Amino acid sequence: MLQYMVIETFRPGCRELVYQRFHARGRQLPPGLNYLQSWLERDGDRCFQLMETAEPALFEVWTAAWADLVRFEIVLLGPKPAA
Repeated sequence: MLQYMVIETFRPGCRELVYQRFHARGRQLPPGLNYLQSWLERDGDRCFQLMETAEPALFEVWTAAWADLVRFEIVLLGPKPAA
């Protein structure tokens, strides 16, 4: 399983629409794309999500459901440090 940092930037004027859709439909993640944790930027216009998947193509499915409201940057993280 690989981990990714997803940086979501809400399109201008779309912040409230993002929250409305999230409350109505949830994250809309396809099976196999796992949400781990998230943080909001102080002004609330960007969200940082830690996610994991063995199938990076699942990001295309997920981001298609939000592309009208959000711009995405998906960054592959390095391997987990040894415990």
